[in-house]
Amino acid sequence: MAAQHRRVRARGTAVGVVAAFVSAALAAGPAAGAVRADDSAPAVPSPPRPTAAPTAPAAPSVPTPSVPTPSVTVPSIKPPSVTVPSVPVPGRGVPAFGAFLASDGRGVARMEQLSRWLGDAELRVGHTYLPGNHWSDIEGDIGFLESWAQWRNARKDRMLVLNVPMQERNEAGVSDDEVRRLLRRGASGEFDHHFRALAERLVELKVPDTVLVLGWEMNGVTYTHRCGPDPESWKKYWSRIVTTMRAVPGQKFRFDFTPSRGRDAVPWTECYPGDDTVDIIGMDSYDQPAGRSFDEQVSEPYGLQAHVDFARAHGKPISYPEWGLFRNGDNPEYMRRMLAWMDKHRPLYNTVTDYCPHGVWQCGANPESSRVYRSVLSGRTHDADPQTTPEPTPETTPDATPVPATPAEPTPPQNCSPLDLGPVVEHWLGGRLCLRIDWWSRTR
Repeated sequence: MAAQHRRVRARGTAVGVVAAFVSAALAAGPAAGAVRADDSAPAVPSPPRPTAAPTAPAAPSVPTPSVPTPSVTVPSIKPPSVTVPSVPVPGRGVPAFGAFLASDGRGVARMEQLSRWLGDAELRVGHTYLPGNHWSDIEGDIGFLESWAQWRNARKDRMLVLNVPMQERNEAGVSDDEVRRLLRRGASGEFDHHFRALAERLVELKVPDTVLVLGWEMNGVTYTHRCGPDPESWKKYWSRIVTTMRAVPGQKFRFDFTPSRGRDAVPWTECYPGDDTVDIIGMDSYDQPAGRSFDEQVSEPYGLQAHVDFARAHGKPISYPEWGLFRNGDNPEYMRRMLAWMDKHRPLYNTVTDYCPHGVWQCGANPESSRVYRSVLSGRTHDADPQTTPEPTPETTPDATPVPATPAEPTPPQNCSPLDLGPVVEHWLGGRLCLRIDWWSRTR
């Protein structure tokens, strides 16, 4: 899934209304007119996740123009003799799971809160994103990495998953021609030093075993690190980055090749850089497009089954770094089937994208799916056997244990319609703004 499915753009006269509300809210502070999904979470605004939201899990920061990088000549690197880190193949027990809750320190704090909501289930996977506005972002010059490193190192069995852009201005609408030039510059080694700096930063933070989701959803059209304009240069660039980062002393990184489900702009198999530089084959998979059943998501070209088969053929474990609800709304059948799919196919890890419209804990719009997710995963530890989990059902019978309620969330006032301003604005406001319908009628 590409990032554009998560982005909302205002049109026509709605632009002026939204701008007025945002300006007033920002002047009054994060609490003004905002509806928060989790009142117990920290309210300090900080950059949200850098991917987009709605068609593909939310852009944490607004792309800003950057100073063009001067063209330099960098000598080619001879791949060093290093040992590629072995990737454990999941066995019995619950596959490691977690959620994307926010890129910054708020996401770290919410991991414990989500665990409690899930009956103290073991959330072994923390997931965050590097912004892709400037090369300094990609080098890891981001304060919240320290908080995630502390979370990871609090327990030996935890896993830190970090999405890493391959280009700055990653969501700036760069043309195909420019993307093609950038990919060729990357393939020649011009950007190696940025990724060496990131590797050194992660080793310094004592998270040398981080799973790096490099250049995610490359088969789409949104990101500057997309593959379509020049697949051959993209593959060479990916391999160069991996070789550069593996050369840093102390590293134990695992590199996750993660397209979006389906064909998108280009078949993702055409972007696969090779087994030598890929450790995990992931897939971002949301419940879309509208009307598409789960069985169709499995069987479509380059879909869920093709992903599993491709990874098996290449001897790699699978993952689902991003997944969740979307175009089909609150869909408990999708939630039930996707959870069962992962129990069957044993991904190395999965992280649900937990904000509206995709989520189940921080989003009150999906109560039935939330009940399914909670009933299936509540109390799970990595020593449990998911095959013994009964088929979940959102209904409660007189003789059954009541299904836990969804987290309490404030509801919009009467005659008030929540505005979808996109994840960037909502993160900074601390929630959604609400537009008074009666006010609109009087003033139109």
